[in-house]
Amino acid sequence: MSDDVVKRSFDLIDCVVFAGMLGVSALVGVYQAYKSRKNPDAVREYLVGGQNMSIFPISMSLIASYISGIAILGIPAEMYVYGTQLWSVVIPDCFVSLTMAVVFLPVFYKLQITSSYEYLNLRFNHVVRLMGSIIFLIKMLLYIPLVIYVPALAFNQVTGIHLHLITPIVCVVCIFYTTLGGLKAVVWTDTIQTIVMFGGVIVVMVLGTLRVGGVQEVWRRSQVTDRIEFFNMNPDPTIRHTFWTVVVGNYLNWLATCSVNQAMVQRCLAMPNLRKANITIAVMAVGIVTIISMCCYTGLVIFAAFHKCDPITTKQINKADQLLPFFVMEIAESVPGLPGLFISGVFSAALSTMSTGLNSMSGVIYEDMIKPLLKRPPGDIGASRIMKVTVVLIGALCVGLVFLVEKLSSLIQAGKSLSGITAGPLLGIFTLGMFFPYANSAGASVGGLVSLGFVAWISLGTQAAISTGRIHFLTKPVSVEECPDRFKAFTSTQNSTIILDDAAGEAPFFLYRMSYLWYTWVGFLVAILVGLFVSWITGPNKYRVEDKKLYTPVIHKLLSRTSAATNNTELVKVDRIGKISFPKS
Repeated sequence: MSDDVVKRSFDLIDCVVFAGMLGVSALVGVYQAYKSRKNPDAVREYLVGGQNMSIFPISMSLIASYISGIAILGIPAEMYVYGTQLWSVVIPDCFVSLTMAVVFLPVFYKLQITSSYEYLNLRFNHVVRLMGSIIFLIKMLLYIPLVIYVPALAFNQVTGIHLHLITPIVCVVCIFYTTLGGLKAVVWTDTIQTIVMFGGVIVVMVLGTLRVGGVQEVWRRSQVTDRIEFFNMNPDPTIRHTFWTVVVGNYLNWLATCSVNQAMVQRCLAMPNLRKANITIAVMAVGIVTIISMCCYTGLVIFAAFHKCDPITTKQINKADQLLPFFVMEIAESVPGLPGLFISGVFSAALSTMSTGLNSMSGVIYEDMIKPLLKRPPGDIGASRIMKVTVVLIGALCVGLVFLVEKLSSLIQAGKSLSGITAGPLLGIFTLGMFFPYANSAGASVGGLVSLGFVAWISLGTQAAISTGRIHFLTKPVSVEECPDRFKAFTSTQNSTIILDDAAGEAPFFLYRMSYLWYTWVGFLVAILVGLFVSWITGPNKYRVEDKKLYTPVIHKLLSRTSAATNNTELVKVDRIGKISFPKS
């Protein structure tokens, strides 16, 4: 590997490809703003696209929202360093889609709401709604800076330009089209960016496979180093990735991300009816499985290419998350414009996730926080302007938070760990409301807060233990035997991988060693159990027949029995005090 390859920067074709992607995204925002300028319902147009969107763009937007730059860069790095066990994450996908279609979406559609947190107000009270909104905002403010950092890291690897110089440029473009065009601009730019993202991954995957010598050679080199692992059935919850942690643990994390998260629900509610929304969810599931599988395979391709000269050990790159851009530059000479296409794909994934977050956060802040405080809410134009200003302010805050991201561990683990802080409590609160008629507002509030604090303590404590070196994870073997001599000089300080080897001789606290994929389950169960206990000691909520639409269709038959039993009991009590007689049969 020659130094000129590693240090190569964009050429003119790369710049044209990259600038074209940013330019098209900005133009979509301008076009959608112009197109919807005379819409009488500006708020609904801005938040749910007038609720007349079609299946294709919404499906592409959902895929783009889930597959951020974290997945594009982090999943190949995961395969390279830890092996293929995480690939099993595609298994829960169909179950999550089915759960959304059967359990959660019917409730939101019947209520015809624009913010999923409006549900918490209808089912509990405004305090619970506000708490849910704040938890969502915390989640997005933790996640979006990580999403911004990822493409900047790749851009730095490919071009040498400092990541904190490119970050504001990305964010300004994203804020621009999100502010102007609202949901429709976000959805249509997501569609374009999803196509670019798929194109970039496919090209790198195919060219890399050809360079290594074919799919069989890629698989063989991974098998020799024990990277192929799908069914590690060890039940130990402290093992980072097993079949159980990836499939069962990630199921709930994914469910929380898709089913009650405003960013996802908002897109589903943009569909004209529930049937089309369910079709959209099915298309999203297929798309996510496809892109994740391609990213996983690309990780194996990268290892096969560097199986005799590991660029991390030899200090050619600083982090495993830089493996994919480094590999792209290795194969770029034979394909003009490939670096530009690759960077456009990674930036597309990041822009789509960020724009989704900004649009949904602006809606939540206005609908759940600002509007209830106003004695006389502004008209549609005034409300739309408030949300646009909110987008700008949140975007600027996210840029500032990027500086903290560099201190985190691997992208996949950091992203899932941070999202797990809020995912479990939120899903627990919504599940309390939809499945347990006797849960009251006090139970939902206390359960949510206790769950949030408990999981935050575990997650942040784990990240601190990892960053200080008290926790290490077992990685797969690498080799430097065929590296040039100038690179081998950097390997003298490298040690073989160790696991949970604490210098002080004392293992970290048990919960800190728990796999990060169980965080959502912990938060979910704590929120429900504490919520039910507090509801019991403070006086359970009384079910009313007219509130049936607030509960998931899964329990409607049980509600009918509860209603009948309650009505009979009331009639008996009334008859005994002589105020009414039994109805004639």
